[in-house]
Amino acid sequence: MPSPALTSLPLAPDAFAQWDDTLKFELFSERSQPTLSVPEQIAAELAQRILAGKLAPGERIAEQQVADAFQVSRGPVREAIRLLEREGLATVLPRRGAVVTELTAHEVGELFEIRTALFSLVVQKIATTLPPELVATLEAGTQRLDALATLPDGGDAYAETVYKLLIVVARSCDNLRLQQMLSALSLQTLRYSKLGLASVERRLKSAKLWRETLEALKRGDVETAVKLSQQRIIDSGAEAVRSLA
Repeated sequence: MPSPALTSLPLAPDAFAQWDDTLKFELFSERSQPTLSVPEQIAAELAQRILAGKLAPGERIAEQQVADAFQVSRGPVREAIRLLEREGLATVLPRRGAVVTELTAHEVGELFEIRTALFSLVVQKIATTLPPELVATLEAGTQRLDALATLPDGGDAYAETVYKLLIVVARSCDNLRLQQMLSALSLQTLRYSKLGLASVERRLKSAKLWRETLEALKRGDVETAVKLSQQRIIDSGAEAVRSLA
């Protein structure tokens, strides 16, 4: 149940509301549920629990318990675990089985380095043909970030809003493979982003960088927009490393 502080927030403006309602933090979110195989449905549900913190880092994923819960044999569960392993959300250990992937400083460095490079490319691509509807969505989204940044318990909601904004921007760059890669990577880094954006101080700095990036895009200053985007992601990754340490 959301906290009173979060429920008292004003509703997201219309330009962002459609994304706020439809984008989900789960595997295969671009496909309708009926098209998913049984292992994919199981993987999507387990991923959602991991990203929500209901399955903690290092916690064992008991095959038989999952099989009983979904009323399937252990075969589809093993396939689901392989899908989670591919996405970096589960690790299969010798003699122990599958566990939720631990959060490590080394992985943060790798993931955020790739994320910085991919999103920089996205920013360069959208800057050449900046659609008015994307500007309106980013304006509404950054207003939402400004509101969440000041709330003591707004960290998770802030990180999830950032995730949605990343996906919205990626979908506007007219490169499906780049969009898919950034979407998958953003999902993998969501747990780290929540660590990196846990404090009000960090969120205020992040929201300022989002606003400055948008203003740079609006005036056609691509170089500055790219640098600001890079700085924002690098800062978030560095804070996640400090939190883990």
